[in-house]
Amino acid sequence: MIRAELVVRDLGEVATLARGPVPRVREAMADTSSVVGGAVAVDAGRVVWVGPERRLGREVRLRPDGRELLGNGGTAVPGFVDAHTHVLFAGDRADELPWKIAGASYREIARRGGGLYSTVRATRRASDRELLEQTASRLERMRAGGTTTVEVKSGYALDHAGELRLLRLVPRLAERTGLRLVPTYLGAHAIPPERASRPEAYVREIVRRTLPAVARGRLARFCDVFCEPGFFTVGQSERILRAAAGLGLGLKIHADEFVASGGARLAARLRATSAEHLLATAARDRRALGAAGVVGVVLPLTAFASSPQRRSPARELVDAGVAVALGTDCSPNTWVEAMPGVLAAAVHASRLTPAEALTAATVNAAHAVGLEDAGTIQVGRPADLAVFPVRSSSSMGYRFDARPSVVLRQGKPVSPP
Repeated sequence: MIRAELVVRDLGEVATLARGPVPRVREAMADTSSVVGGAVAVDAGRVVWVGPERRLGREVRLRPDGRELLGNGGTAVPGFVDAHTHVLFAGDRADELPWKIAGASYREIARRGGGLYSTVRATRRASDRELLEQTASRLERMRAGGTTTVEVKSGYALDHAGELRLLRLVPRLAERTGLRLVPTYLGAHAIPPERASRPEAYVREIVRRTLPAVARGRLARFCDVFCEPGFFTVGQSERILRAAAGLGLGLKIHADEFVASGGARLAARLRATSAEHLLATAARDRRALGAAGVVGVVLPLTAFASSPQRRSPARELVDAGVAVALGTDCSPNTWVEAMPGVLAAAVHASRLTPAEALTAATVNAAHAVGLEDAGTIQVGRPADLAVFPVRSSSSMGYRFDARPSVVLRQGKPVSPP
């Protein structure tokens, strides 16, 4: 008899995502490995049993001080893994909306001193306390939407000391929110304004000074680069990423967001863990990503907010054999916190099926951030899951407004912010 300190029962469906290869590609992305009429048992923060509720009483015994949670016929899914965020920042950019509405591009807004550089100024000015309070509030709202793991990029300091400061805040945010946070160094987010006339000097500083400090202090799991005209060239991006790989960091790349910059091709050549955005990636480069095993992280609500004439090519990536993952891209440019809305946008705008979108937001997203024990409801894994008041997992991509009634992080119910 299996003993449990918590049982979640009366579930119409448990989408375990526990069966199949990791990451999932092509047809395998449609397999949610669901248990109809299921239940989940948890002990010491981990899943100890999952199966049909009719077997629960014969196989699981609740500890004397244990508790039951009722799903009321809802659907349990793995806690979402948000595979791409810039959630660590200060301030906002709401005053730039008129520029965007008038048609100003991302680069044009940056040239006016707004956009990313506006956030850099606000983040540099902010105290640690202000950054922790503002970012923790965002993370807590993400958690309330069913997210239990979040990739957190630096990139809004754009200098050696400031980028290290941001990365050192990530463990404090994890402790404060209870979320699992995966830090990514993104000092190569843009050339800092004070280095505008000397971009190569900044690249050298990243390679020779900052990356070794990040690796030495184990401050990040990945290194990311914004490979785009006006930001970092393919050659600069490759130098930074090769240096990061030599120091043991995983590789990510902001690729082909605005134009076909060669970023996806570079990601394939370096066999990066992930290439992200991919709005302008050519068909041959999508095939190269699939052949190289690079995860394609798509951000459908960023396309809506920043490039409304385009949509994230999630369908085309799946058909090219790319393992697709999803992220909010939570940032001052695309202030999105709730993953259910991202799933819905991936279905309605990017043409994934609901099952594919759920896979992209869980097990594939976990692979994109280098985690083998997240994104599934599986015996022995951390009990990170969310229960939604919907009749089946297919509603996750149908409804934009889905909100969980229960969220567990390591088997503990977490409260809304």
